[in-house]
Amino acid sequence: MCGIVAYVGNREAYPLILKGLKRLEYRGYDSSGIALLENGELNIYKKKGKVSDLESELNGKQLPATIGIGHTRWATHGEPNDVNAHPHYSNNRRLAIIHNGIIENYAAIKQNLIGKGHKFLSDTDTEVLIHFIEDVQKETGATLETAVRLALKEVVGAYAIVVISLDHPGQLVAARKGSPLVIGVGENEYFLASDATPIVEYTKDVVYLDDYEVAIINEGKLSIQNLDSTETIPYIQKLEMELETIEKGGYDHFMIKEIFEQPRSIADSMRGRLRAHDAHLQLGGLNEYLDKLAQSDRVVIVGCGTSWHAGLVAEYMFEELARINVEVEYASEFRYRNPVIKENDIVIVISQSGETADTLAAIELAKSKGATIFGVCNVVGSSIARATHAGAYTHAGPEIGVASTKAFTAQVTVLTLMAIAVAKRKGTISEETYRRLLVELETIPSKVEKVFENAAKIKEIAFIFTYARNFIYLGRGFNFPVALEGALKLKEISYIHAEGYPAAEMKHGPIALIDEDMPVVFLATKDSSYEKIVSNIQEVKARKGRVIAIVTEGDTLIPGMVDFVIEVPDTHEILTPLVSVIPLQLLSYYIAVMRGRNVDQPRNLAKSVTVE
Repeated sequence: MCGIVAYVGNREAYPLILKGLKRLEYRGYDSSGIALLENGELNIYKKKGKVSDLESELNGKQLPATIGIGHTRWATHGEPNDVNAHPHYSNNRRLAIIHNGIIENYAAIKQNLIGKGHKFLSDTDTEVLIHFIEDVQKETGATLETAVRLALKEVVGAYAIVVISLDHPGQLVAARKGSPLVIGVGENEYFLASDATPIVEYTKDVVYLDDYEVAIINEGKLSIQNLDSTETIPYIQKLEMELETIEKGGYDHFMIKEIFEQPRSIADSMRGRLRAHDAHLQLGGLNEYLDKLAQSDRVVIVGCGTSWHAGLVAEYMFEELARINVEVEYASEFRYRNPVIKENDIVIVISQSGETADTLAAIELAKSKGATIFGVCNVVGSSIARATHAGAYTHAGPEIGVASTKAFTAQVTVLTLMAIAVAKRKGTISEETYRRLLVELETIPSKVEKVFENAAKIKEIAFIFTYARNFIYLGRGFNFPVALEGALKLKEISYIHAEGYPAAEMKHGPIALIDEDMPVVFLATKDSSYEKIVSNIQEVKARKGRVIAIVTEGDTLIPGMVDFVIEVPDTHEILTPLVSVIPLQLLSYYIAVMRGRNVDQPRNLAKSVTVE
């Protein structure tokens, strides 16, 4: 959701910022722009469309600047066009700003500024903010950083901003509230970005800004203060990310690279936490709260999109293994209801980015009710990681493709470890079951590798169904959330309408859609619902539906009933989602590629939804 890059130092700013914007393309955007201080002028260059369109526009220009700001915009206020693209000038054109987030009270501020003679070129809330900062500076005679602080005290909403000034050619002023901003610390140079991907090539030393903090970079020095001007000491952390993890590495798309990375990302999510040979299972981030979790009467799991589906899998696991009542909530609904949350409730929030706006708001709501909050996220130093009482990182590594793949299996892996650990502490599973689950978990990466042996066959099936306009995905028990996730993946990247249902619910409406043109994907692995799934398949075939079945290796019954079969290794029922989801990811990917879709950056979607 939008992307910020800024630089001040001794290097050429333009190529560095341009490369940074390309690294942030995965976040989703519809326009891009750059502001540079060059030869005593503050110049803005911006363009609707891809970063490559901006690059073509500037090709051959001499851009001698060592300080600049850049932005990829995902439209909220104002349509996607050149004028609404960031950066934006102030009224006197001596300041420029880039901004992620939404200023909710911009309209009232704008009317006041119009009364003072300000003229606005765009429809954005961001342009209003930079005009407001200029007005505060003019009215009070304050320094730029003070004017930024005073202005931000008056605005309502979320923001990550960077301001550049013609009058202070070595200075950048940045601030955040509810939208991520990270500062890379180099040798007499600084890099600012929405996340670490544009920074890791140049430095591993970073500072994560907290809400209501303002960073001032001036003449090679960094200082941080809150909105009340109290200074804080910058806390420098080391990035664990490696540059090669954000490159395609020979793959056509990030999505397929990330699908094939899952044996490693699942193993990394277990590394140091699980040793089956001596029955060791420990999640360090939860040690202090494990007893409280085991004694809880209720767990509420909160997430959005794919993370919500991972939460549904966890619901089945916690109830089956730990015998704890679990409710799974959409963060966007949870935050606007008046949910019944008690002090002894445990709330588990799930987010790949750790920056999802609705999930962060859900945390604050649950905290206000006295609940204990656990976080499951992928990005070290993210807002959710810092806002929760405890939690566990998934260690999936950077996920660049907008459609989440390895994040889902990493989340399910960590949630499985949590459920087993709680069940063991609570005594709701036998020692034999506990040990068996640990052994089975260690085999999952190799089983995922085995699924990849079917990639060519899945590609052939995808070719057959490239024409489809609708899909239905059906599963029962632990595979029902996988059906939902499979349908979501197809919708996200191929733009084919798809729905996931519990297989038994088919007779309560969806069966009316079945005909010879309707592809139906069944999650039909051998588990406690196998006979019921067989009956559901027969019902679809009786109505001429075309069935693709995900079956357990060696199944001899279902292959004789359906049109297409994709085998997965035999897996403990509780762990099946980690294996059965892989063919669905591949099917979606190949269909989307064959339909000519932009797989890594599907239309209208952003990787991290950091505004409402």
